Amino acid sequence: MGAMSVRSQSTEPSESSEAVHRAGFACFVGRPNAGKSTLTNALVGQKVAITANQPQTTRHTVRGIVHRDDAQLILVDTPGLHKPRTLLGERLNDVVRTTWAEVDVIGFCLPANEKIGPGDRFIAKELAGIRKTPKVAIVTKTDLVDSKTLAEQLIAIDQLGKELGFEWAEIVPVSAVGDKQVSLLADLLVPLLPEGPALYPEGDLTDEPEQVMIAELIREAALEGVRDELPHSIAVVVEEMLPREDRPADKPLLDIHANLFIERPSQKGIIIGPKGKRLKEVGIKSRKQIEALLGTPVFLDLHVKVAKDWQRDPKQLRRLGF
Repeated sequence: MGAMSVRSQSTEPSESSEAVHRAGFACFVGRPNAGKSTLTNALVGQKVAITANQPQTTRHTVRGIVHRDDAQLILVDTPGLHKPRTLLGERLNDVVRTTWAEVDVIGFCLPANEKIGPGDRFIAKELAGIRKTPKVAIVTKTDLVDSKTLAEQLIAIDQLGKELGFEWAEIVPVSAVGDKQVSLLADLLVPLLPEGPALYPEGDLTDEPEQVMIAELIREAALEGVRDELPHSIAVVVEEMLPREDRPADKPLLDIHANLFIERPSQKGIIIGPKGKRLKEVGIKSRKQIEALLGTPVFLDLHVKVAKDWQRDPKQLRRLGF
């Protein structure tokens, strides 16, 4: 863990009576469905990350910000680390490693109701390689197990660190759903942050550009119900967002034009559905969520386009923002 700071004894009045403010970055890692987004939302107290029970839906860095009197904790959401099969996979993994090396603390989420598996080991091994950053093991979904199972899981996690030659800064059981211990988790993460003033103005909950969040909402709605057929073959790009002209000030309307990119023409029918019914539902569903996000009425114009094998093509990846 490195040397602990020791306050030197001196006759000077100690500075510690002045409250120290800390600010820094944390990211939660863990395999898909380990409860990362739920935890982010519980800490921030508002739905920020897009919760989905499917891997790799949060492709972009969504930051939730926890404002406290004594600290500001900025949560950086890295895309899942996974064994790369495609160029996109490798690029995601590079992004992940860079992020891990740059944050002040890493929270590794492990569900209490599942034994530690190869996926967890894969991530833990990667974490072991990042020496400087303190690592907190967060045991999620504790409301789903009895105390014996929980105790066994805590011991197993402790062992995992020992096997890989590092020590957890903390091992914390949480149940984000019941808000139990979520504030305790924040209390434990804060001391691991560097001292410093707030980095974001009060009131910012996410500094992700609205367009990215909107694209993410549309992508979620489009994947609903067809995940098995098109697990990751959808990318959404918001081409433009413009306030409709000639509207009275009290009745604004925002025009949003977005393209849904798929890899193959055969996938078009799946997204659009018979007589365009599915695409229409996607539009209605995501429009409601976008309106809730922006607090303003929206006209959403969606088009489905084919970008051949975009997951494997560096030029397409760049154009689609990866």
